[in-house]
Amino acid sequence: MTVNTYVAFLRGINVGGHHTVPMAFLKKDLEKLGFSNINTILNSGNIIFDSNSPFTALDFDLEIYFQKEFGFAVPVIVRNKENILDILKSTPFKNIEMNSQKRLYVSFLKEKSPATLEVPKVFENGSFMITGIANRSVYSVLDLSTSKTPKAMNVLEQLFGKNITTRSWNTIERIGKLLQ
Repeated sequence: MTVNTYVAFLRGINVGGHHTVPMAFLKKDLEKLGFSNINTILNSGNIIFDSNSPFTALDFDLEIYFQKEFGFAVPVIVRNKENILDILKSTPFKNIEMNSQKRLYVSFLKEKSPATLEVPKVFENGSFMITGIANRSVYSVLDLSTSKTPKAMNVLEQLFGKNITTRSWNTIERIGKLLQ
């Protein structure tokens, strides 16, 4: 059976002292499940690992494991190595004029997007913008220089549902370096 490299994005762990999942503990448990070359990135639930399990079952299998092991639901979205590297190669923010107040994000959708949205889509006073949607990923920019910014995650959940998790572009770049 072929071994592939994957990235699992866990939603809502280790935030504000809620749903605490120690990364070292998680790594040992994932080894017991048969995964290898496990690398956790930051404390926010980003895991690179190798597996010969079918891609389509990984997120579901991990969610069942987390529920049993930790006693609370942890939504999981899994992408293969090629998907993450393709996102980086596509340079989705290449036309964004950056400054120290702008934040770039990638949101991963569990299912295909139910929303039909023309992009770029600018919200409220221009402080939040969805710049692209492709391959179950949403690219957005938050500009903190305005006096009032929308709750970007709420906007994304209203458009795409709750089966979504978001990472900063810096985190995606960091993961990409480890995948190469």
